[in-house]
Amino acid sequence: MALEMKVPSPGESITEVEIAQWLVETGDYVEKDQAIAEVDSDKATLELPAEASGIITLMAEEGDAVAVGQVVCLIDTNAAKPDGAAPASVAPAPKVEEKKEEPKPVVSAKTETYATGTASPAAKKVLAEKGMDANQVKGTGRDGRITKADALEAKPSMGTPGLGSRGEERKKLSMLRRKVAERLVSVKNETAMLTTFNEVDMQPIFDLRNKYKEAFKARHGVGLGFMSFFTLACVRALKMYPAVNSMIDGDFMVSYDFQDISIAVSGPKGLMVPVIRNAENLSFRGVESEVKRLALRARDGQITVDEMTGGTFTITNGGVFGSMLSTPIINPPQSAILGMHNIVERPIVRDGQIVIAPIMYVALSYDHRIIDGKESVGFLVAVKEALENPEELLMDNNIARALEM
Repeated sequence: MALEMKVPSPGESITEVEIAQWLVETGDYVEKDQAIAEVDSDKATLELPAEASGIITLMAEEGDAVAVGQVVCLIDTNAAKPDGAAPASVAPAPKVEEKKEEPKPVVSAKTETYATGTASPAAKKVLAEKGMDANQVKGTGRDGRITKADALEAKPSMGTPGLGSRGEERKKLSMLRRKVAERLVSVKNETAMLTTFNEVDMQPIFDLRNKYKEAFKARHGVGLGFMSFFTLACVRALKMYPAVNSMIDGDFMVSYDFQDISIAVSGPKGLMVPVIRNAENLSFRGVESEVKRLALRARDGQITVDEMTGGTFTITNGGVFGSMLSTPIINPPQSAILGMHNIVERPIVRDGQIVIAPIMYVALSYDHRIIDGKESVGFLVAVKEALENPEELLMDNNIARALEM
């Protein structure tokens, strides 16, 4: 019996997917629930599991766009499982024909000449060091021969290709990457996006982490990172400025009384933005555990569409790649995104004295159609205040309870 395997629906509103990679070949025996392909939708890359055991016949090529419900392969469920892979037969070594050496022509010293443009051995060495070809140089020697002096004086003309590789590769963008590109362009074109900046003195968070991170990890099994501080600081600020936790729906502004925080993470298929649900109900341990879980699932290609759907506000951390400052692009249909950056020791004024402190520049990009300057600047200042005074504003002056120590 030949079982027709059809493309399942990976999520609501998705009508087609793209075969990113077949993990098996026609004629292979596959087990039920074995991953046989990776498929790209416009939201995520997912694995396609075999619906039964048997011999598989592929019906679609890698790169094909296939509709949800379309047959992509057949599985012969009556086929017996092979006892084991047959030992590879040892093919006889190919016979190597003895190559007869052609006699070299004898060139008389009297008839040997240097054609115009021929470089002397010394000139060849100089040109090779410069990355130039002999046809780029005019020779002044006998019969137009290129001398060492010619090579030393030669200069490559602007725009002249060198001797290195000039190859190129043409590779089709995945459906996910094409969708991301489409969304980013639409955000730039359809929103009134502005960005406001501020700086954060990270010394108080450094002090807390240095003092409690070992005990925190030993107790909870996760590290005490920066994301929990930033997530909880954003939760506090979103409650203070609900316009930032809102979206536009036609002629309406939709505001939320919960904070679902999207966290941008880098995965093997590109940027993923899984969501921490109801972050307002989480502790430092809860945020760190959820960030770790989602990051691992994104890294292993196990993240689902549902885990990336929704979100009322996004945090992205370009600092892990060394970014000093950026203007992050809003994650639609949200109205704002916070950009974190690298932490660098800089001179600042603290209590009237110039001191060196670990400083991070932060950026808030927002949709000016529903968020005014007062809300955007106020929000970012509230985040800064919480990060520079975490014990009071994020831990209610009880560090042990906040960290569940």
